Amino acid sequence: MKRIVLGLMAATAMTAAAYAAEVQPAIIYDLGGKFDKSFNEAAYNGAEQFKQETGIDYVDFEISNDAQREQALRRFAEDGRNPIVMAGFSWAAALEKVADEFPDTDFAIIDIVVDKPNVRSVVFKEQEGSYLVGVLGAMASETGTLGFVGGMEIPLIGKFECGYVGGVKATNADATVIRNYTGDTPAAWNDPTKGGEITRSQIDQGADVVYHAAGGTGVGVLQAAADAGKLGIGVDSNQNYLHPGSVLTSMIKRVDVAVYDAFADARNDAFSYGVNNLGLAEDGVGYALDEHNESLITDEMKAAVEQAKADIVDGKIEVHDYMTDNDCPYW
Repeated sequence: MKRIVLGLMAATAMTAAAYAAEVQPAIIYDLGGKFDKSFNEAAYNGAEQFKQETGIDYVDFEISNDAQREQALRRFAEDGRNPIVMAGFSWAAALEKVADEFPDTDFAIIDIVVDKPNVRSVVFKEQEGSYLVGVLGAMASETGTLGFVGGMEIPLIGKFECGYVGGVKATNADATVIRNYTGDTPAAWNDPTKGGEITRSQIDQGADVVYHAAGGTGVGVLQAAADAGKLGIGVDSNQNYLHPGSVLTSMIKRVDVAVYDAFADARNDAFSYGVNNLGLAEDGVGYALDEHNESLITDEMKAAVEQAKADIVDGKIEVHDYMTDNDCPYW
């Protein structure tokens, strides 16, 4: 009997090892590159965490233009990569085609919903996290004028913008928020020079706190704010470290967790499909407080933002979702 039990345990271990070896994850980044210090880099960090914890390697790819999307996705699927994670809403059209061609491949896409039986769609309640940094921005502002710099003017970024203005206005009804976008093509995500120019223009108009939701372009936003002695607010990844003492906070969006979970769930034969919608209650979004900005966040500010967070989670505050209703009540 002992030999039988040991034999079953060995067989189980071999099966688990064989299954783990079959998992060959892949991730494909959006335009802007995996080291954009923002959205793509958060996705990369999630993949790296999985690799470090499990010893299982992954492959990745950085596209340089939209024409490469379908080709890159199909190539990974043909190579047997599974699961395949795509960072960014712009992958939707390619995934709509390729998912049907590879029904046995698990796909995960971040920031948009693709309704396919073999696709996990991970979206976030960016408006909730943006509301919190709006509260902090309004409390930190000395002029009562704040700025917002978006990448492409699309409903997704409208969630950041509308939520941010909501937090600002709830804290200071008389505050002004200057809002600008960097472009109407994917190049808008990777133009730090233009991000800096827009930020300097907003500062010239009185803004002393500027929040960006512009991917790699935001590096220029934070740089310009720091150079002018004003405060920037980072996005997606914790960007406080880029200019310690000049980045008020960062709106954290746990893209890293979305990637890690997709890889880990596939490894554990627990990959699920459908929509995952992550907000404050699920720790999918939040604000960053660390050694780089702790001197900027007073006890009063922390108490106010924590109260706002609790009220959102409890349903006492409902932050407008611009993705479902493009009529933002805050402007």
